[in-house]
Amino acid sequence: MNKNGRAFIVSGPSGVGKSTVLGEVFRHYTNYYFSVSATTRAPRPGERDGVEYFFITQEQFDEMVEKGQFLEHARYAKCSYGTPRAPVEAKLAQGVDVFLDIEVQGARQIKAAMPEAVSIFIAPPSVEALEARLRGRATDSEEKIRLRLETAKNELSEAVHYDHVVVNDDYKRAASQLLAIIQNA
Repeated sequence: MNKNGRAFIVSGPSGVGKSTVLGEVFRHYTNYYFSVSATTRAPRPGERDGVEYFFITQEQFDEMVEKGQFLEHARYAKCSYGTPRAPVEAKLAQGVDVFLDIEVQGARQIKAAMPEAVSIFIAPPSVEALEARLRGRATDSEEKIRLRLETAKNELSEAVHYDHVVVNDDYKRAASQLLAIIQNA
């Protein structure tokens, strides 16, 4: 019997700790593929093309949109982001669970196209804690931080549309809650 993999949508504001929480989950969960998104933003220090993101130009991005090569795509903080379709569909067909770390616009698109996908929103304990995390990264200008916080406030209002909400006040506790959701899905 050929059992398809499951799609897990993981969203949350920039700086909430999605990567840290997922990294902890993946230490305990092995049958997965982490979908690498494409983006037009510049790499942050230490990020590698094809690992954290596929870093592409806006022209390349627009061409991929035109050719239907994204499962979802959106603008976020003045940059374009999208989930390449082919690797996700291939992994699901192979019975591998796929994790999509995407923002709320993209999550809505994926959920509409794949209603069986499990959506999980990672929330900060407070907006103040989120601001402290963003400032602590020291990777963004003051303007970018303000834009990310404004966007985060809008995203937090979308959490009610997700199947599950996990508050990341402690990454190990949040990872444990996320792992329980995955195992019970």
